[in-house]
Amino acid sequence: MKTLSPPITTSRSQRLYQGFKAYRLDRVWLTIGLILLALAALDQPQLPATLAFVSKAALNTFGFLLLSVGLTAYAKASGVDNLISRAFSGPPLLAVVSAALMGAVSPFCSCGVIPIIVALLAMGVPLAPVMAFWLASPLMDPSMFIMTSATLGLEFAVAKTMIAVSIGLLGGWGAFMLTRQGWITDVLKDGVGNGGCAGSKIRTPKPVVWAFWKDSSRLSTALASFKTNALFLVKWLLLAFVLESLMVAYLPRDLIAQVAGGTGFMPVLLATLVGIPSYLNGYAALPLVSGLMGQGLSPGASMAFLVAGGVTSLPAAMAVWAVARARVFAAYLGFAFLGALASGVLFGLWKA
Repeated sequence: MKTLSPPITTSRSQRLYQGFKAYRLDRVWLTIGLILLALAALDQPQLPATLAFVSKAALNTFGFLLLSVGLTAYAKASGVDNLISRAFSGPPLLAVVSAALMGAVSPFCSCGVIPIIVALLAMGVPLAPVMAFWLASPLMDPSMFIMTSATLGLEFAVAKTMIAVSIGLLGGWGAFMLTRQGWITDVLKDGVGNGGCAGSKIRTPKPVVWAFWKDSSRLSTALASFKTNALFLVKWLLLAFVLESLMVAYLPRDLIAQVAGGTGFMPVLLATLVGIPSYLNGYAALPLVSGLMGQGLSPGASMAFLVAGGVTSLPAAMAVWAVARARVFAAYLGFAFLGALASGVLFGLWKA
C-alpha cells in the first residue's frame, strides 16, 4: 500500500521571518530617514536647508539619470547594447584617449556622472575607456574653463584642462593594465545593470529589434530594467546629496587652509587627502579655492585640492561603492588620489 508523505508545513516563526524579510526597510532609505529625523531633533533650521539642497541637486541630476536609465533599458531590450559596446571597444589606447578628451568637455560632476557610467558599463563598454571618461568628466568642460579663467586665471584653467585629460589617460590606461593582468574581472555589483562582468566583457551578439515594444517579452525586459536601475540609483544618489548638504553646512570653509598651509610636498599631500572626501563640485568651488589661495594656500596645494574634490568626494565615493565592485572602487580612488597629488606637485613646480 502506497504511503502518502505528510504535507510540508511552515512554522509560525518561519512565516513571520519571511514576512519581515519581504517588508523590511532598505538600509539606504532607513539611513536617509534617520539623518532627517536627527536634523529635526538636533538642528531644526538645517532640515529645510538640507531638503532644499537635496531637491535642487536631484533636479539637476534627474535628467541625466532618466536618460541613462532609459538608454540602458532600451539597449538591453532591443539588443543594441552589443553594438554600442563594440563601438567603444576599438584599440584600447585610442579608445582611452578619445574617452579622456570627451570627458574633458562633458558637463558632469562627480555624482552626476555615476548614472552615465553605470549605463555605459551595463551596455558592456570596457572599463578602460569608461574609467578615462569617469575621471576626466568632473574636472572640466567649456563653461568651467571660462569660469576658471575668470576666477583663478587663464594659466590655472589651461593647466586644469591638461590635468583633466592626463588623469583620464592615467585612469584609463591603468584600468586597462589591471584588467589585462586579471586583477579586475567583475566590474558592476550583482543587480546593477547586468551585474557581474558587464563592464569588462562584450556579450554574445543578438539580433537588434529597434521597435522592441512590439514584442511583449522585450517590453517586459525594458520595464524591469528601468525600474530596477532607477530605484537603485535614486536611493544612493539621494543619500549622497543628503551627505553633501551636511558637509557644506558643517565643515569649516577655511579648514583646508588651516590643515595644508605652507609650501613644499606636505601641503600638497595634505590638500589631496582633505580634498578626496570633500564636497567640491560645481562652480562654487572656484571662489572657495580663490579664497583659500588668499589665505596662503600654495598654488600646488590649491590645484591638488581642486582636482581631488572635483574627481571624487565622500558622497560620490558612496555612490560608486553602491554600484561597483571593491577592486573597481579601489582603482577609482587610487587613480583619483595619484592624479590629484601629481597635478599638485607638478603645478607647484611650474609656479615655483
